[in-house]
Amino acid sequence: MLTPMRLCAGRFNFLFPRSPLIMGILNVTPDSFSDGGKFLDSGAAVARGLRMVEEGADMIDIGGESTRPGAASVTESEELARVLPVIRSLAGRVTIPISIDTIKPGVAEAALDAGAVVVNDVAAHRDDEALWRIAARFGAGYVAMHMQGNPATMQASPHYDSVVNEVDQFFGERLDRLGACGLSRDQVILDPGIGFGKTAEHNLQLLGEVKRFARWQRPLLLGVSRKSFIGKMTGTEDPGDRLPGSLAGAVWGYLEGVEIFRVHDVAATRQALRMVEAIRSAGAVS
Repeated sequence: MLTPMRLCAGRFNFLFPRSPLIMGILNVTPDSFSDGGKFLDSGAAVARGLRMVEEGADMIDIGGESTRPGAASVTESEELARVLPVIRSLAGRVTIPISIDTIKPGVAEAALDAGAVVVNDVAAHRDDEALWRIAARFGAGYVAMHMQGNPATMQASPHYDSVVNEVDQFFGERLDRLGACGLSRDQVILDPGIGFGKTAEHNLQLLGEVKRFARWQRPLLLGVSRKSFIGKMTGTEDPGDRLPGSLAGAVWGYLEGVEIFRVHDVAATRQALRMVEAIRSAGAVS
């Protein structure tokens, strides 16, 4: 029997167990690893967001600063200039949650003011509590992602005694810290941070034991879409050629209990997950 969970993000509420949620990636950046520059123009970004809704996205995750390995940071003003026009336009035209992918409290606050309802924080290992208190004040959903180091240095030489144990411990510690800052557990999503300060082997270990993190009774978010470890496993250098590997990762995650999938290819992922969901449901009633 699966334990019921609620996810609260602004005016949106999701009750689990339910069909998996698809979070479509919308990078308003010139240098993201897979689609950098394609949607830097706000009009192109809005059109892409609307297209992802048509393809079945349940959320749209908008980012104005690349977090690919080795990425340089951008100023808060530049990040705001990239994301705010897109958030404002989409918030008035879509009926699904908008997420802001940022590590900056000022960007998070402005984005939530503009209509976003989720903060996707790849730097959830932070000590500064400002971003957490902003998310609490807005009643926003909050993605706590594990990362070792920062995007500029995280892939230099990642090391763990046990990556699964350390991520698991991180989740428990973060839930306590977030609660102390006013975030209810119902607002929190947990992300093991595939590719963020991990080797290919670390990523595979986390995927192999991802069901372990269900013990925290919070929705799990998985982001494997087009990532470099898929290329290492399959010999595909171009991120655009990694859709089959990305779908395999999503299907595995679904079967292991993951509830939310952050993806570039919304329609393909939706179809793959619907199919495996149908097979599982048929087996349950036979």
